Amino acid sequence: MSKYIHLSGLSLINNALLNKGTAFSASERCAFNLNGLLPERIETLEEQVHRVKLQLDRFTADDARHVFLRNLQDTNETLFYKFITSHLEETLPLIYTPTVGYACQHYSEIWRKPRGICVAWEDRDDIDTLLRNVPSDNIRIIVVTDGERILGLGDLGIGGMGIPVGKLSLYSACGGIDPQLCLPVILDVGTDNESLLDSSVYMGARHPRISDSEYYPFLEQFIVAVEKRWPGVLLQFEDFALRHATPLLRKYQNRLCCFNDDIQGTAAVTLGTLQAACRHKKQALSSQTLLFVGAGSAGCGIADLIVSAMMAEGLNEQEARRHIYMVDKNGLLLKDNQALTDFQSPFAWSAEELGFSAENKGLEALIAEIKPSVLIGVSGVPGLFTERAIRQMYAHCEKPIIFPLSNPTSRAEAVPADLLSWTEGKAIVATGSPFTPVECNGEQKVISQCNNAYIFPGIGLGVLISGATRVTRNMFLASARALASFECKAQGLLPDIRHIHDISRSIAFSVALAAMMDNVAPSQTLSALTEKMENTFWSPEYTDYHRISL
Repeated sequence: MSKYIHLSGLSLINNALLNKGTAFSASERCAFNLNGLLPERIETLEEQVHRVKLQLDRFTADDARHVFLRNLQDTNETLFYKFITSHLEETLPLIYTPTVGYACQHYSEIWRKPRGICVAWEDRDDIDTLLRNVPSDNIRIIVVTDGERILGLGDLGIGGMGIPVGKLSLYSACGGIDPQLCLPVILDVGTDNESLLDSSVYMGARHPRISDSEYYPFLEQFIVAVEKRWPGVLLQFEDFALRHATPLLRKYQNRLCCFNDDIQGTAAVTLGTLQAACRHKKQALSSQTLLFVGAGSAGCGIADLIVSAMMAEGLNEQEARRHIYMVDKNGLLLKDNQALTDFQSPFAWSAEELGFSAENKGLEALIAEIKPSVLIGVSGVPGLFTERAIRQMYAHCEKPIIFPLSNPTSRAEAVPADLLSWTEGKAIVATGSPFTPVECNGEQKVISQCNNAYIFPGIGLGVLISGATRVTRNMFLASARALASFECKAQGLLPDIRHIHDISRSIAFSVALAAMMDNVAPSQTLSALTEKMENTFWSPEYTDYHRISL
């Protein structure tokens, strides 16, 4: 396949999407006025990848390695993605969690070149013009954040842009989405982070976050402009604060093709991992008792999808909800708590239903009363799963399923080595951040990372090949089932991330079929979907260029 290009000289070299660097052929160098601008030697993409590896290995700190890779992305996207896909296990933690947390915290300090688009509150009356400054009319996936709740790190203002950039890198590296179809967006509505406002290098708007009465009309202006500029685009909400995340999702999920990865993507990958853990125990999901530590939008989103999965196993909704207990900073969610949000209320218990007093009970005491078989941490509080609490859980459950999901690593509720030590190696563990295998009872135990990268690239790919106009609950259930059923030859609950292309393809097919079942995508045959997949799935390879004149 060939491309017809009108750029030449430095304009071509400086276009990261088109640049080949030293891989431009002799004929291309003549046709595009590149002679003398590049070293004499012509290299293959594989030779360039080898050089990148040599360069990356010169850095000892992960933050420096992150900056190096982001600079490569801004220089030559094909080479960046070829390197990432060739070294996925090594680079995934560098371009996303946990290292992306550092990149967001220090965004203004390490900034090199613009990527994506910044829509500031001050530009609220001119958003149409801002979006027209994006040269592509064929944007298919947008990841947007307002930077208020980045990972477990809180309000990072404009530094939150690191999350959309990182997520879209995974769409391309893991899900085969052409990077030309992707757009990262930061909504700069100010920050309440005083250290950022006081920083001499902070690049965002230097004022507190706007009020809710200003915020929601601004979001509506943005959504309207996006619908006008790129009709049918898939919009992914990312790292919005608790008070905004669920209301925004509920407002727009039936109006446009959108989802919130923190709520729904996290729910799907956790459900898939949990289903794999239940299969490991040879037990049904609907037979488990779950205790969540952390009752925010992510925790409640996971619990809500688990309820749907239990209903698919034969329980009614009320029965399924009675398998779930949720704890926030004030303790177990109780119906007489006036501070409950609308998405927490379905998981609250009455004192009569509990059969015990939950007042002033800590985690260890609650575990003793509830006797959970599954413990899920989405609190962002490091070390919250104490030895006493875990030993209490192990006392009544021979193979406890324990998922400390908070990230980055510094926010994990426990580390796998401790969990396995406190349960004599019997715990079934998955984490939100990457951990190395743990030596336990004379064997190496692989710790699966319950990483959204297993799910959302396949969701996006499924939306593209199906032509879905909405993202439905059944599409997330289908993605979780596809992940849980994927053949796992190595130890651990999830397949090796090196198989992510096959995983994403499998999830995409399941998502596409669910979209058709839900009547949010046109009916297609399996052969038509297969053809769409082959035509859509992007691989980082150079193509021949031919010059044209405008």
